[in-house]
Amino acid sequence: MVENRKIDTKALEALGIIDIDCIIVDKVFASCQQRECFPEVEVTLEEGKFGRVRFRPGFIVPNSLKVTDIEGQPDFRRVRFTVRIPYNILNPKGEVIAEDFLPDIYKDIVLYIPDARDEFDFRIVVETQSVVLAPPVQSGNTVTFPVGTFIIVKVVGTVQLMIPSFGYCPEPPECTEFSPADVCDAFENADFPDFFPPQLPRHP
Repeated sequence: MVENRKIDTKALEALGIIDIDCIIVDKVFASCQQRECFPEVEVTLEEGKFGRVRFRPGFIVPNSLKVTDIEGQPDFRRVRFTVRIPYNILNPKGEVIAEDFLPDIYKDIVLYIPDARDEFDFRIVVETQSVVLAPPVQSGNTVTFPVGTFIIVKVVGTVQLMIPSFGYCPEPPECTEFSPADVCDAFENADFPDFFPPQLPRHP
C-alpha cells in the first residue's frame, strides 16, 4: 500500500520536487502495434478538382468489439474488433469535395487484460496514422492511391497514481492578438537602396 512506502524526502528536495501528489489518469496496461497496406484505394469525385487526401482518426466500429477469455492463459484475452478510418478528399483550396472510409480492418489479437474487480473498466483504444504511399492518379472523375496505415492498440484503465510534483504550473505568457499583416511593415524596415548606378573602379 502507498501508506507503507518510504519516501526519501531529502532526495526529492535535491531534485527540486516539492510535493507528492495523487492524480487520476488513464494508465496503459498493454499495447501493441500493427500495420495494414491498401495498394489501391479508389474514390469517385462528384465535383471539384483533386488536391490532396486528409485522414481522420480511426475508431473501433460500434458493437464490433468482443473480448473473450483464453483457456490456459490467465490475464490474457482474445480481442476482436473492426477499425474504420475516415478520410477526406480536398481540392487545391483545401475544401472537402468527397468523404469516405478506407476498407474496414478486422483485428483478432491477444492482449494482456488482467483480472480486476467488476466495477473496474478496461477500455480498448486505437490510434492510427495513415499515409499515401505514392502520388495519387486521377483518371476522369476517379482518383486512385495506395495507403499504408499504422495502428496502435492499447488496453487503458483509469487509476490513481502517486507522482512527484514540482508544484502548480507557472502563469502562461500573454496571448498573441491576431492582426492582419501590414504591407508597409516590411517596407518601413527595409534597407535604403542605392540611388545611383555603380561607377567604373579607379585603378592606381
